[in-house]
Amino acid sequence: MSLAQYHLVQLLQQQSQQRADSIALEGFELAAPWDRVSWKAFDSISHQVAKAMIKFGLQAQDTAVILSQNCPQWTCADIGLLKARAIVVPVYPSSTQEQASFIINDAGAKVLFVDDAEQYHMACKLQAVCPSVEYLVVFDANVPLLDTPNHLHFDSLITEDLSAQDRALTERLQAANLDDLLTLIYTSGTTGDPKGVMLDYRNMASTIRQHDTCLNFNPGDTSLAFLPLSHVFERSWSFFALCRGGRNVYLKDTMKIKEAIVAVRPHTLCVVPRFLEKVYSAVQDKVSKAPKSRQRLFHWAMAAGQRQFEVNQGRAKTSAILSLQWVVANKLVFSKLQAVLGGRLKFMPCGGAALDMTVGNFFHGINLPVLCGYGMTETNATVTMNTLNNRVPGSNGKPLPETEVKLGAFDEIMVRGDAVMRGYYKRPDDTAATFEDGWLKTGDAGRFDEQGNLFITDRIKELMKTSNGKYIAPQRVEGKVGSCPFIEQVAIIADGRNFVSALIVPSFEALEYWAKEQGLVFDSLASLLERAEVLAHFEQRLIHLQHDLAAFEQIKKFSLLPEAFTIEAGLITPTLKLRRKAIYQRYAPEITAMYAG
Repeated sequence: MSLAQYHLVQLLQQQSQQRADSIALEGFELAAPWDRVSWKAFDSISHQVAKAMIKFGLQAQDTAVILSQNCPQWTCADIGLLKARAIVVPVYPSSTQEQASFIINDAGAKVLFVDDAEQYHMACKLQAVCPSVEYLVVFDANVPLLDTPNHLHFDSLITEDLSAQDRALTERLQAANLDDLLTLIYTSGTTGDPKGVMLDYRNMASTIRQHDTCLNFNPGDTSLAFLPLSHVFERSWSFFALCRGGRNVYLKDTMKIKEAIVAVRPHTLCVVPRFLEKVYSAVQDKVSKAPKSRQRLFHWAMAAGQRQFEVNQGRAKTSAILSLQWVVANKLVFSKLQAVLGGRLKFMPCGGAALDMTVGNFFHGINLPVLCGYGMTETNATVTMNTLNNRVPGSNGKPLPETEVKLGAFDEIMVRGDAVMRGYYKRPDDTAATFEDGWLKTGDAGRFDEQGNLFITDRIKELMKTSNGKYIAPQRVEGKVGSCPFIEQVAIIADGRNFVSALIVPSFEALEYWAKEQGLVFDSLASLLERAEVLAHFEQRLIHLQHDLAAFEQIKKFSLLPEAFTIEAGLITPTLKLRRKAIYQRYAPEITAMYAG
């Protein structure tokens, strides 16, 4: 098929015709009618949204914002806007009013979609400071609205008689082309204001076509939308899954991920390393408390599973004994672990940060394939990826078939292809600085192995240099330490210092359980963190976790924090990346104390 035949809207309309009565969208624990939406209903609802936007006066390539948790209405609004040839601007539902207003004003959005009462309340405030916003549309039908004709419930919008706009919608659909802008996705902005990444239909068409050649995702397969749709990773993947006739299940409350996975039993879900680290830590913690016989069985099974994984990848030879061991290990151990994640996962695409190799090997060993990839918002997510038949621990896999990747100065990863963004919205200077002779400069350093697999070696933008002249890749150290069941978050300090230190947020539940086991008496969390026994416990854990790091990379001192890094406090981005400057400012006294004397 030519690239033009991969136009997103056309692919979805084809699925609606072919799978009319099958379920396209499902809202986990949502009430009817949003618990299950058929392909026929999905097509009809998104048509209604498109006609409503035309009635509102949105012209082709005008912008509209969606600020909401994951839900079927999110995608219905998204596709409806795209059918009207509008440009969709997703905003994280956890954004502050200041962050949201910057994006809305920069994009000049005319319509704002929100979900619940809290978001509607903020949207009303946003409308007062964002002169471009003319209409507010609320997904939750139970939210009381102000008495104004320009504030509407989504459910009312999609049942209105909009037949007068039929002809205009037909004209919009016929005029659709690959050069239209599809979306503006604003980067998280760990430093400075976020920039709007311009992605068009050509970018999306290329991504879908390339994923077709690499992944076994079939019509009727179920994908669980767990990561925020406001991020390029989940949204692009959801588009791909739907274009392939999949069923997309939306999780609004991420705290219910354990229950959702068991109930939904997805064939796939996109994950970030922190999710996998938490699963790994929970398993290791449970094993450590099991009887010695169960511990021996677990470690024996893991050894057999990891040997079998190497056989399956063609890197080792099999034997009758190993085959038998794997069958036994799978029945006694792996099947139980797989059941915790639904029992029918084909694979889990993973991105956003580096995955510790120990954690990755654990999932490969229990036959739950994790497909680590590398990409950016600016590349519409995937640049390189592991596949079921090519999983190299520690690597990010090979480039997609129609994507060119090379290493530039200082081994910087450079990317070229149809999936690469058009540029930054209204920022020609920033756009020019990001490209070199047509190649996108990623700001990340890497290397290729002999088979062409990409390994990320450094984050050039984040690389820290100690006062001794040693370079530290913070995510590498944080990934190692973050796999500990007693550690929830960690931020290292090294730039301009003579050794590496760390701010550590403990996993409070695990720590309190351990403290009670040790017979420690404490009257508050803060007093517990000051106990010599607790500090010694973390010192021992760090020694174990850092054994394969170079001496200059290892954390020498640390400070335990009684509260987590949160989005609300401005210490992490909505994609859970650390805002290092803000963290260092907030905890300056603790950092100073670690380097005193």
